[in-house]
Formats: sequence, C-alpha cells, structure tokens
Amino acid sequence: MIIVKKYANRRLYDTDWSRYVTLEELAGRIRDGDDVRVVDAKTNADLTQLVLAQIILESRGAAKLLPASLLAQLIRMEEADLAAFFGQYMSWALEVYLQTKKAAAHMGPLGALAQTPFQASNAMARMLSGWAPWNMGGMRPPAMEPTPPLPAMTDPPEEEEETTTKEDLAALRAEIEALKASLKSD
Repeated sequence: MIIVKKYANRRLYDTDWSRYVTLEELAGRIRDGDDVRVVDAKTNADLTQLVLAQIILESRGAAKLLPASLLAQLIRMEEADLAAFFGQYMSWALEVYLQTKKAAAHMGPLGALAQTPFQASNAMARMLSGWAPWNMGGMRPPAMEPTPPLPAMTDPPEEEEETTTKEDLAALRAEIEALKASLKSD
C-alpha cells in the first residue's frame, strides 16, 4: 500500500518515491495495480475517495461526459439519495454493461461486429468500475440495502442450434460471395 500525503497547497507527496507527484502520475500508479491511500498531511484524515474522484473527473476528462444539468441535479440531491443513486443505479448499469459485453464476446464470428459499441465505452467502464465510497475498505453506506443480483445469463445454445447457426452463416457467406462476383462482372 502506497501512502500519499496531501498538503494544504493541494500538492501530493508520494512516500514510496519520496517526492511530490501529479494526479496523472498517481493515476498511472493505480492503473499499474498499486494500492494507494491518500491522507491529509496535517490531520492524517483519509482523503483517498476524494482524490480518486478528482483523478476521474479532472485527469481522465470524465467531467466532459457529464452534462452540467445532471451535475447540478446531483449537487441538489440529499447525501443519502446521492449515495443510493451511485450505489444502486451506477453499480447496476455497470454490471449490465459488463454482462452484455461478455455476451457479445461469445457470439462467435459475429462477435467482432457486436463488440464495436463496447470498444468506444471501455474507458468509461474502467473509470466507473469499483468507484463508489463503499468500495474502499469494504465499507457500505448504512442506509443502503444490498443490490439484488442480476438474473443469470442464458445458457449457451445447444449443439443442434449451434450447427444451424453455422449453416446459416455459411449460407450468408456464399450469398455475399455471389453478390461480390456479380458486382465484379458488371
């Protein structure tokens, strides 16, 4: 665990490297797999969540993804409502996204085409993955009930269905080749 001290002048001191670091350098260490704890240099209060949120919003450009009207609504929300929103909805949405992406990867030859929408949003998923106040040190907000598990994904198709799909794919490929041939002859 790397301890980073945050000073009143907003500077971050990495005790492992024995030098001041930028938010981007700290983000790089986290991306490399290092566990980081940020503490106030004077009071020793834990500032990890605050600094991680700052990294996401400032150095990763996430603030540009959130419309000003949404940010204003979030500011107006009561703390418990805000925690419930991020805790339940955002966690659920990220889980659905990751399950859908996994299902698209199992689509066989069409998987590459199905993956296209996910390639654009992989950065957003990495950014939101695990980001919540209660994901630090196993904490959970007191007023929040556990999120119910999502329904299990359907089983992969049986062999007979898979054979039919392969035959259909072969027929489509033959059709495409015939169309290519007719276009070349024109």
